[in-house]
Amino acid sequence: MTTPLFIYVHGFNSSPQSMKAQVFLRYMQEQGMADQVEVPDLPHWPAKAMETLRELVECHADRPIILLGSSLGGYYSTWLTEHYSHVRTVLINPSVRPFELLPQYLGMNENLYSGETYELTEQHLQQLLDLCCEKITKPDAYLLMVQTADETLDYREAVDKFAKSPQFIQPGGSHGFEQFENVIPAIMAFAEGRIALPEAHRI
Repeated sequence: MTTPLFIYVHGFNSSPQSMKAQVFLRYMQEQGMADQVEVPDLPHWPAKAMETLRELVECHADRPIILLGSSLGGYYSTWLTEHYSHVRTVLINPSVRPFELLPQYLGMNENLYSGETYELTEQHLQQLLDLCCEKITKPDAYLLMVQTADETLDYREAVDKFAKSPQFIQPGGSHGFEQFENVIPAIMAFAEGRIALPEAHRI
């Protein structure tokens, strides 16, 4: 069986240096599987971010791909999963309708990790809208993981959108998804075609 490729898809104003990306990389390194992970540094333009991701996905068309889509990365990952048969996704506190959330950030922004500054424009929002997948056609291709105390997104939007997909709903937590290391075994099980979720204890 061909080994899967895991691609961590980071969120808005984030980077490969984000906590979850680094935790997952360390786990894979400890398991001797570091060569099965990619963490692309995505441009702030949605169209360019998707171009980067599509090139990576298409470059590995001969193997299963598991996306770990965090926040806005979950929105990008949804589009990819709906359009490529060899892609499945773990959604981590995903953004469902970012084109409705991000108008409050119009103007100058700074990447939390790189320090890059740029202007968020209406064109960014239109590019996000162009990637909207209103209907989920492959519910079994997703594993949803949310924490209910997400201070940035309403977790119920993702629960509703992915209602037919397996879900891990943890009381408490945060948008950063606290104790992420505890759900990595469930991610690895999903990559093997199994659903093996931990108990959703309150954080």
